Amino acid sequence: MSVQSPISSVNDFVVRFANVNGSGSASANELFARSILRHGVPVSPRNIFPSNIQGLPTWYEVRVTEDGHLGARGGVDMMVAMNPQTWDKDVASIEPGGYLFYDSTKPMPSSKFREDITVIGVPLTAITNSTYTDPRQRQLFKNIIYLGALCALLDLDPKVVEQLIGEQYKGKEKLLSSNVHALHLGRDWALQNLKCPLGLRVKKSDKVGDRIFMEGNSAAALGAVYGGATVCAWYPITPSSSVAEAFTSHCKKYRHDPETGKAKYAIVQGEDELASIGIVIGASWNGARAFTATSGPGISLMTEFIGLSYFAEIPAVIMNIQRAGPSTGMPTRTQQCDVIACAYASHGDTKHVLLFPEDPAEAFEFAAASFDLAERLQTTIFLMLDLDIGMNHRLCRPLKWDDAKQYDRGKVMTAEMLEEGRDFGRYLDVDGDGIPYRTYPGTHPTKGSYFTRGTSRDRYARYSEEGAVYADNMQRLVRKFETAQDMVPRPLQANAAKPTKYGVLYFGSTAPAMDEAIGILEARGHQLDRMRIRAFPFHSSVASFIADHDFVYVVEQNRDAQLRQLIVNENGIDPVRLVPILHYDGTPITARFIANAIGDHQDHLKVTPLRKAVT
Repeated sequence: MSVQSPISSVNDFVVRFANVNGSGSASANELFARSILRHGVPVSPRNIFPSNIQGLPTWYEVRVTEDGHLGARGGVDMMVAMNPQTWDKDVASIEPGGYLFYDSTKPMPSSKFREDITVIGVPLTAITNSTYTDPRQRQLFKNIIYLGALCALLDLDPKVVEQLIGEQYKGKEKLLSSNVHALHLGRDWALQNLKCPLGLRVKKSDKVGDRIFMEGNSAAALGAVYGGATVCAWYPITPSSSVAEAFTSHCKKYRHDPETGKAKYAIVQGEDELASIGIVIGASWNGARAFTATSGPGISLMTEFIGLSYFAEIPAVIMNIQRAGPSTGMPTRTQQCDVIACAYASHGDTKHVLLFPEDPAEAFEFAAASFDLAERLQTTIFLMLDLDIGMNHRLCRPLKWDDAKQYDRGKVMTAEMLEEGRDFGRYLDVDGDGIPYRTYPGTHPTKGSYFTRGTSRDRYARYSEEGAVYADNMQRLVRKFETAQDMVPRPLQANAAKPTKYGVLYFGSTAPAMDEAIGILEARGHQLDRMRIRAFPFHSSVASFIADHDFVYVVEQNRDAQLRQLIVNENGIDPVRLVPILHYDGTPITARFIANAIGDHQDHLKVTPLRKAVT
């Protein structure tokens, strides 16, 4: 079956694989993405998987884009439909003129197809069953066979795929040869029975450059190592578990004494999230750099300990890999929905520092910086990733580190300073920035000790419930938060080519789609200045940016416009001037969604009211 005008595109299309979770397809699908990358063509893959072990639908989307767009585009140019359960939905998602690749072993009624797409049938099950007898082998090699067929259809160099398979099964010759054989079964069948290549093609290029391909969770874990973390306490929860797993792997490589071989780190799986954050605070109080990794439900459980960190002023780092909530929500779907929960975590009046990295490179940098910030500010620092950044491979600039860098431990009073007669008050603000001096346990045999408590106390850590003393301490914490404004990463601003009355604010994983959406909007005649927020508390430039524009769109991935709420609350901005652009179905936000939402609003603003036209 064919259409008159099938999509024709080189190095610019979207392929989506529809599989059943637990079928072993993940490895083959990732091989597909990596093979295109090896052709020098940028890719942006995203794994959409269920929260059960196996049996439910899973999708793996690969955006091929020589222009380097790393956000989700929206729409599917080729659907590799391997799951009968989702067939109708998968077929419906294909762009007009697109392609449907499916297992044609069993005949399908014509009603299951569309007339405006090209249908490509390959008898995968028949090929597999005629070659393999073991049921598990049939399932696994079926995935490699369809990969081979795609090599022929999309004009991929099979030697590139063979090389990747060789790297994956290095030292396992039997697995290597059997996978290569399956690859060529599919490729040979396609070459002999189908018109190859299709209108969609991969052509070797050099657009990847020196960029690296890694997951945000692994990058954040490596940042923790470089940032000096020696203690990780955690409890398994999707999608953050791979942070602790990656930290373990990195520590085995970098945190063992070269002479003795002894481990110079502690990784503790707590009995729950409460135990985990308690261990982190205890370790930090003792002078270690410690962190935990969790997601929204874990944050909910940790809030009382987070309040202790804030009020007793003990450093801590929490890496929050956000997922869809509330409650259990959608554990394997992405959102940016913990902004308010983390900014004001715990009961009473609290404000916490949040960092918003856009990709693995910033996840690495911000993770490392978070430990300096935690000790300089003596409080909890939240690294706010999400599933889209954390659990998907993303192209990013190479990770860089200055080996001459010294850790900033903040205001720590030493034994020598105490011997000199320095006045030590654990909660005494000596220079007006709201940050007091602290001591490590055992600093001096007779001086510099204090009682750490979560109840009210005076500047010298002496218990007190006097209203004036409590208010003095709370106001100092506000000064410290104001000091943090100039310590955290500043927002990045980019102005439109022409002066404009409109701007857009965004943060985190929205950035790649937002960058692409700007180009789409410009093509529609809309000019927008843009600012990417990278931290809370907000730098003064955020309020200035809003003041300079009539309307500012706030793009975020949650239902309640949480970043917008935070901006209004903290800066006293008229909410009418902040237009929410919200995406919260659990899938990554797309450039098309952003461009359509903002473009439609802009078009509406340009409509001349009837009464004005008559006048």
